[in-house]
Amino acid sequence: MYYVTQILNGLGSGSIYALVALGYSMVYGVVKLINFAHGDIIMVGGYTIFVLLGMNAPLWLAVAGSIGFCAVAGVVIERVAYHRLLNNDAPRIALLITAIGVSIFLQNLAQLIFGTNQKPIPKMFTLPAIRVGGMNVSNTLLNIVVALLMMAGLQLLVNTTKIGKAMRATSEDAGAATLMGINTNSVILFTFAVGSALAAVGAVLYSNTYMQIKPMMGGMLGLKAFVAAVFGGIGSIPGAMLGALILGLAESLSVVLGQSAWMDAVVFALLILILLFKPAGLLGQHMKEKV
Repeated sequence: MYYVTQILNGLGSGSIYALVALGYSMVYGVVKLINFAHGDIIMVGGYTIFVLLGMNAPLWLAVAGSIGFCAVAGVVIERVAYHRLLNNDAPRIALLITAIGVSIFLQNLAQLIFGTNQKPIPKMFTLPAIRVGGMNVSNTLLNIVVALLMMAGLQLLVNTTKIGKAMRATSEDAGAATLMGINTNSVILFTFAVGSALAAVGAVLYSNTYMQIKPMMGGMLGLKAFVAAVFGGIGSIPGAMLGALILGLAESLSVVLGQSAWMDAVVFALLILILLFKPAGLLGQHMKEKV
């Protein structure tokens, strides 16, 4: 039963990575931007929950407020940091450096406002105990179920709705989409808003699972989510989910083998292997570029 609980723990942590990886994949799929500030949105969501709960707001308001605030933060970041660069067809390296700059800015802003020490978060969800091997895995199962529901909802959004079709058209050819009457700027804003809202859901699950937050928490979390997105095939929604769950399982396997100190090394070793043998990722597609 010990191995079963470790597998469930791995899937639970992988589910949190998945919610951040889905945002990476959405933004990259539409504007071909690797938004390295995306991991820090989960930190913003965590501190929003901390503030609202500290003001004695009801739990539903703290959760909704975190999701709404992160969605607005994603839109503001796109407008302030990326919009002009995207409209002027700036080199990808300029966008990448800007994303890293936004990440550093958010981390330091959080330290200025809240200090450098970690903050405790009270247990948010009281769930019926589900025990496997003597361990309560109800929170882990909650993480898995929520992540799967978010992925399914995102798939429906992209594949069946009008805005989803506009997102796919913008991803294929933004210029042609504009000529067809699609407001690509609005599509990009919507993409950032949805991706950031998903990160906020990840923040809710993270805060409920680990019951603490700190300004630098988004750095490694965002990197692992990025590895998950690349591993599964960046731009692919199911791929992001699959890659994140595999990463979570790889981390739990490190613990089972008594090598927990090597958890992060295992994650990045997987990234190297996938780039060497299947650069497009498990579910990604090879894209041909005209020159």
